Amino acid sequence: MTRGDLTDGEWGLIEPHLPLGASGPIPDLRSYFNAVMWRFRTGSPWRDVPNRYGSWSTIYDRFRLWARDGVFQTLMDAMITEAAVRDGVDLSLVSVDFTVARAHHHAAGMVVDPDLLEDIEKALTEEKGLRKPDKTTR
Repeated sequence: MTRGDLTDGEWGLIEPHLPLGASGPIPDLRSYFNAVMWRFRTGSPWRDVPNRYGSWSTIYDRFRLWARDGVFQTLMDAMITEAAVRDGVDLSLVSVDFTVARAHHHAAGMVVDPDLLEDIEKALTEEKGLRKPDKTTR
């Protein structure tokens, strides 16, 4: 086991929620799961997954099957439920990621229907609980 791989305790929580293969348990299931975690933790391309986890293409194929079949959502729901049962839900740890997304240069000068723009500004003002800015102070 290398740094970042699942401990036996963590694997014990996760394994029951992963699907079986067509002919029974998948021999390298833990290795595949660790490889997927490694790939997303590092942000590396699939082809850069270390050889100790197995063939990158097999790992990618497994990931695609799990994503298509909703395995990750099922796993997340199960882990949240398990944490709630253990009284381990701490909402102070919840965080919202703020990411800056820049528009493509072709988006510059986009024309928006004035009525739509007004509705959007009104909804934003109501959402934030702000008063509408005074146009004379600009």
